[in-house]
Amino acid sequence: MKNNSISQNLVYHRKLKGYTQEELSDRTTVGVRTIQRIEKGEVQPHLQTVKLLASALDIEVGHLIVLDNPNEEVIQKKWMLLLHGSPFLGLIIPFANILLPLFLWIHKAPDNKLYDHHGRAVINFHCTITLLILISLLAFFLFPGFNFFATGAIFLFGIIVSIKNIWSALNNQTCYYPLSIPFLKTNTI
Repeated sequence: MKNNSISQNLVYHRKLKGYTQEELSDRTTVGVRTIQRIEKGEVQPHLQTVKLLASALDIEVGHLIVLDNPNEEVIQKKWMLLLHGSPFLGLIIPFANILLPLFLWIHKAPDNKLYDHHGRAVINFHCTITLLILISLLAFFLFPGFNFFATGAIFLFGIIVSIKNIWSALNNQTCYYPLSIPFLKTNTI
């Protein structure tokens, strides 16, 4: 279950104590407008402001501040490494570059939008690369010798882009797979 934001936590604890925004403001040196903006999520309050609000509500600061779980971050990095790194098994096992990320995506996409986005990008890219390699191998009959360079270039392009995206996903939680055909389109709600 995901933690609530600081704005939701402040509203919850203020209402739990039965205070209006004005009453909470009177109990602290924090202005009513600032409390309103925090509760609407318009601003991220300074730690000193959070301490004043927590003191006035007679709660711990930790009840207002949303802290990321470091263990969750480590787990997320491991899943990202699996999503972006598993296609390399396609170098040994045919079509594993598509099937392994597909299974991981099916398993993890409902858990997190980030896994869904990255999984779709990985699958789309490796489907595109596989399709291009198959086309270049079939082109052997039309252009003997030329397809060797085309197949090698596509293969090398796939490896380089995959390595860059592993790095980017682990460090910035971003990915960019150029020239991908969108076989799996993003859900628009």
